[in-house]
Amino acid sequence: MILRPRQQVFVDRSVTALHEHGNTLAVASTGFGKTIALSGVVGRMLAMGEGKACVLAHRDELTRQNVTKFSRVNPGISTSIVDAESKSWWGRVTFAMVPTLSRQSNLDGMPPLDLLVIDEAHHAAAAGYRRIIDTARERNPACCIYGVTATPNRGDRKALRPIFSNVADHVRLGELLHSGHLVSPRTFVIDVGTGEALSQVKRTSDDFDMAEVDKIMNKSPVTEAVIRHWQEKARDRQTVVFCSTVDHARNVTDAFNAAGEAAVLVHGELPDGERRAALRRFEKNDARLVVNVAVLTEGWDHPPTSCVVLLRPSSYKSTLIQMVGRGLRTIDPNEHPGIIKTNCFVLDFGISSLLHGSLEQDVDLNGSDGTGEAPTKQCPECEATVPLAVRECPLCGYIWERMDEPDGPEAINDFVMTEVDLLARSSFLWVDLFGDDAALLANGFTAWGGAFFLNGRWHAVGGATGSPPRLLSIGERIVCLAATDDWLNDHETADSAHKTKRWVHEAPTEKQLQYLPAEYRFDHNLTRYQASALLTFRFNRRVIQELIFKVDPQPLAAVA
Repeated sequence: MILRPRQQVFVDRSVTALHEHGNTLAVASTGFGKTIALSGVVGRMLAMGEGKACVLAHRDELTRQNVTKFSRVNPGISTSIVDAESKSWWGRVTFAMVPTLSRQSNLDGMPPLDLLVIDEAHHAAAAGYRRIIDTARERNPACCIYGVTATPNRGDRKALRPIFSNVADHVRLGELLHSGHLVSPRTFVIDVGTGEALSQVKRTSDDFDMAEVDKIMNKSPVTEAVIRHWQEKARDRQTVVFCSTVDHARNVTDAFNAAGEAAVLVHGELPDGERRAALRRFEKNDARLVVNVAVLTEGWDHPPTSCVVLLRPSSYKSTLIQMVGRGLRTIDPNEHPGIIKTNCFVLDFGISSLLHGSLEQDVDLNGSDGTGEAPTKQCPECEATVPLAVRECPLCGYIWERMDEPDGPEAINDFVMTEVDLLARSSFLWVDLFGDDAALLANGFTAWGGAFFLNGRWHAVGGATGSPPRLLSIGERIVCLAATDDWLNDHETADSAHKTKRWVHEAPTEKQLQYLPAEYRFDHNLTRYQASALLTFRFNRRVIQELIFKVDPQPLAAVA
């Protein structure tokens, strides 16, 4: 497979920082594909010599997922697993569960490492992680420590600075919105008479005082107003609701159910079985809303979720982005048939959006164009080297004052997505089949992908040798282009990335011309690659139309 260009930059910056500092943290928002990028870093670090690496994760499902993705990126590197069932270090890269490896009896069997990778590295300050890190450094003082996370700043505010001295890269939410790997949020700030009171709530060491927030928000008239606004704006959308306290969440859940809107409750005091059952009801769409208290902020994704309701403020922008991120995943039509998602509504009844500025402001990369070395600055609190665009230090939590940003409600507008030119960034050469920007297709050696505008919407379709064509995405142009490009990256290698190949600009072959309509035989500007793309579309046109009309038979119908 091929890494996306931005993933490759992430890898380059991480490897450079590891060689320079011996450690680094890299931050990438939900939707970036950080496990793929992480795998690229490990592959590069082990490319020379006989080094050995260990990748840490804190959940079983993450360990197994990481092994599968790593092997796709690095098919020639052996892997092994250390978890409750296996204690094998024979692979050059060992994937280990932290609760298992952190036990002293298992740590005693850990060999000297050249690279220790910490997935979800915001947990790295915890005691179990520190035992592993300290042991790795004792066994080999030259062991590099690499951390990757989407959410570096946690509620406990434990600094990562003792582990990492710098941040190699920071892929922000806005980059992924611009590239089509997330859907765009539309933010609505709604004051139900509580805005002034919320603005006076004191902050504790890690966030607003949620007991005080509860006194303001946990009132029947407020909840009734919340339900009314949600019904007006997002009644047809699967919704996740963030509350201040368990009592607040329970009352909100009961009020939604009493209003005839099916809602389930999830919180930290709920037994695991009940929590899983509640989430299953929501994921099966037996419940329209899932109400929670700081449980679904990270580590949970249900892509059909297309509305986020904020009934609590957040001191930290990273927490706001975590909550909003639960609704930004794009849809795979094969996993969620019949669901079309083009955006996510954010209904903010707190003051987070006003406090931190609109999510659009988070897109300003201050000159970072996603290539080359990342411009950096030094954190005045912990003296770490961090990317220039960072406003909250991922290592100690220091917040730079916002400058030149609009204040007040006028700053909170619908997110206007500026489209990144994926066609230019893609490793593949794209063909505008009919010159009207309504049918775009790229060919590989074993796969092809296209984005087609039909019935008032864009659709992504991909095919590969040995498997029938499949629908990849429905919605905005940029999202469909991203899904198609990812399909090609998944199925091709660098050898088949046609953009740089000389032959793509040669004249079409006689055999190609035999299968094309007569008018193409007199097109002297037609290239061999363009002819290949036209033939791919010609041979697959019927199945492309069948796939699109099967799920999207009516123009602009049932848009989520």
